[in-house]
Amino acid sequence: MRKLICLMLALLLPVLPLAAMAEEATVPTVENVLKLNIPGSEALRFVSQIKVGWNLGNTFDAHKGNNSGDEMALEKYWCGIYTTPEMIQALKDAGFNAIRIPVSWHNHVDQDFNISEKWLSRVQEVVDYAISRDMFVILNIHHDTDKKFVYPDSAHYEQSERFITSIWQQVSERFKEYDNKLIFECINETRLAGTNVEWWFNTADPRIVDAADCINRLNQAFVNTVRATGGSNTDRYLMVSGYAASPDGTKTDYFTLPTDTAENKLIVSVHAYTPYSFALEMPGTDTFLLETQSDFGEICTFMNQLYTRYVSKGIPVIIGEFGALNKDNLQDRVNFTAYYVANATARGMPCFWWDNNHFKGNGERFGLLDRKTCTFPDTAIVDALMQYSGITSFAE
Repeated sequence: MRKLICLMLALLLPVLPLAAMAEEATVPTVENVLKLNIPGSEALRFVSQIKVGWNLGNTFDAHKGNNSGDEMALEKYWCGIYTTPEMIQALKDAGFNAIRIPVSWHNHVDQDFNISEKWLSRVQEVVDYAISRDMFVILNIHHDTDKKFVYPDSAHYEQSERFITSIWQQVSERFKEYDNKLIFECINETRLAGTNVEWWFNTADPRIVDAADCINRLNQAFVNTVRATGGSNTDRYLMVSGYAASPDGTKTDYFTLPTDTAENKLIVSVHAYTPYSFALEMPGTDTFLLETQSDFGEICTFMNQLYTRYVSKGIPVIIGEFGALNKDNLQDRVNFTAYYVANATARGMPCFWWDNNHFKGNGERFGLLDRKTCTFPDTAIVDALMQYSGITSFAE
């Protein structure tokens, strides 16, 4: 009898389409975006070819305390799945034409920092997934900021430089015949990890001044090492960042671009999860209303500073990481994405969404691509990325 009653009730209830059960959002119209003149330098024209990028996060950057066990399993240690050609094709089909591949190397080197052949070959295999699909690729050193590997202070500088130069000498040799669609990025978010200034570029603190100097020297060592390997590396585009890859770390004279034997082939790399309370803080705020949002100024301020200091002088800037945590606020994240990317594009700065393959649970949920199904659950965010990226007006 109970089953019969349940069946009758089910027949009486309206049948809702599956789409109506999911959260929906629309891409807003972003108005009053000031389009600035972008100098027609060779470097800025090159970077303008990057429409919009995506990070293969929580994958090759995954690491653990030691390298015991199967080092190759680290690829899925954080994200739960190995990377496939189908994933990269799904990105390409969605309109992404660039992928940043963060790589942590310290679990894959011996005591002399020689990279495991198996690990380097697997990294190359995934690079090739993208290159074969005519995509741009950024390859870097990622979670190797540690006193045993790279730590930006004078006490650890000699070892840090040895790690940087060793890794990049090997990686550069492996990829020396690849064309300029492969970009090398020195290192991710170099900072004084474990200190009270880890994420605070406070130049009143002598530790920060020392760190900034060490980072400048490490960037120079990186450029010198890559160029010395020859082949396409003699004029490959190279990305360098300041303290913690923050805009603050690059907008003062404490950050200097390396000298280079190649002309105008350096790109400034920054990460900006801005405004922090909306994009990265938990719980923070979950609203981004285009009509009343007071954080617009925060986004435009750092972008204007980077435009004035670099882009207006012909030096490219790439926002290598940005995004907004999923707080069950899809429309607000779509609003944020549209506004952020529209303003970055107006200043000639391509953006790369940080995707860590997290969709559910209490972790940091930045996922766009469901790597198991090669689909995009939040299509409106992807639509916003595509609609507002890749349009550059060059000054004649």
